[in-house]
Amino acid sequence: MSEAVREVPKKERPQFRNIHVTELSNYRLPLAGVVSILHRISGFLMFALLPVVLYLLEKSLLSEISFEHFKGIASHWFTKLVILALCWAYFQHFCAGVRHLIMDTHVGLDKDSARKSAATVLVISLALTALVALKLFGVF
Repeated sequence: MSEAVREVPKKERPQFRNIHVTELSNYRLPLAGVVSILHRISGFLMFALLPVVLYLLEKSLLSEISFEHFKGIASHWFTKLVILALCWAYFQHFCAGVRHLIMDTHVGLDKDSARKSAATVLVISLALTALVALKLFGVF
């Protein structure tokens, strides 16, 4: 090898490190990433609370007395918030799942379309949750 080739300094390669917990507030995730994380969170929330919901359903179907008991529990404001959270999880998970199915057909994979579809998922899931909240809290 010649002297000229040996003397050329090597460029330093950029270092890519994992994000530390303390750096999360400085990291700006794209909207599609937010929807993807919310898809995972909503799926876990529904999965984790499914045994509780099924248990309450079973107990409410035992008799009219137990149904009236759970009806009284469901009228409490905190219980309504938990129900609303489950409704949001379902709507978010469903809408994001439809988005992923459409993207599996190679439609809307470019950056602009992905941003628009992510925003659409958020708007639709929040609008449906707002409608359920209005019905749940007795507005109509």
